[in-house]
Amino acid sequence: MEYRNLGNSGLKVSALSFGAWVTFGSQVDVDAAVEMMRIAFDAGVNFFDNAEVYADGVAEEIMGAAIKRTGWRRSEYLVSTKIFWGGQGPNERGLSRKHIVEGADAALARLGLDYVDLIFCHRADVHTPVEETVRAMNHVINQGKALYWGTSEWPAERILEAYHVARRERLIPPLMEQPEYHMLHRDRVEREYAPLYEQIGLGTTTWSPLASGLLTGKYRQGVPKDSRGAIARMSFLVPERTHAGRNAAVGELEFVAKELGCTLAQLAIAWCAKNPHVSSVITGASRVEQVKENLKALEVVPRITAPILEQIDKIVAGHAD
Repeated sequence: MEYRNLGNSGLKVSALSFGAWVTFGSQVDVDAAVEMMRIAFDAGVNFFDNAEVYADGVAEEIMGAAIKRTGWRRSEYLVSTKIFWGGQGPNERGLSRKHIVEGADAALARLGLDYVDLIFCHRADVHTPVEETVRAMNHVINQGKALYWGTSEWPAERILEAYHVARRERLIPPLMEQPEYHMLHRDRVEREYAPLYEQIGLGTTTWSPLASGLLTGKYRQGVPKDSRGAIARMSFLVPERTHAGRNAAVGELEFVAKELGCTLAQLAIAWCAKNPHVSSVITGASRVEQVKENLKALEVVPRITAPILEQIDKIVAGHAD
């Protein structure tokens, strides 16, 4: 396993990490979580990602119960949560001081932890002043309930605003961003955030390296019964995953994977990890076999040379529509 600094901090995160989105609480129970998390941990994964909204908090409960069973030392692993969608009440969502403080406490209770290593603002809140959010995150860290804070899917200008507010008020600035990033979704990480890597030392923990299964090739013949697209609450994914042009690109990418001696999934994950501005690639799984396959992507990273990257760019650009 390769370990990378999270942005300009001294914190080391594994290049591949393991997340709870979609699977924990629907496809994965505590027993399965223990098995998969142990396999990931034994392979060197030290970062496990979660959020208050995942399965309405059940994902955090499952992860917390799984961690308790493993017996790992607290210094051996990193856990995150994300705050924004905590409930239906007017003060149970968003990034007000009230919801950030209460949301953090509720997440810790579900996880059974004294603190999370990373806490994210899950989306930008246009109804709350950035300064209020920055002060609330600073408070959570000063209370010892989190060690680092960051954002998820925030526009670059809002991240920069939060950074400058923190510096002006001598508060702790955001360290990391958690954006979607894969071969078919690149602009935010590669262009919009580009100035922030040098200007403020932004780290990234990227999600959806497989484009929710599209980059495994499983949607080329429709929607498989055991896929995310077949889950009722994930039906919004179907139009994108069954897009003819994108699946044509996947078909061509399969030849690249064969050339490199790997699966499509391993190629997609390795491609994300190849980006030096990606601190950690969050992977997910509903079965042990998927965890093992995903972890082998690390072996593929060195094989992705400049000509291979150029070949992938041409394939993707050729099916942009």
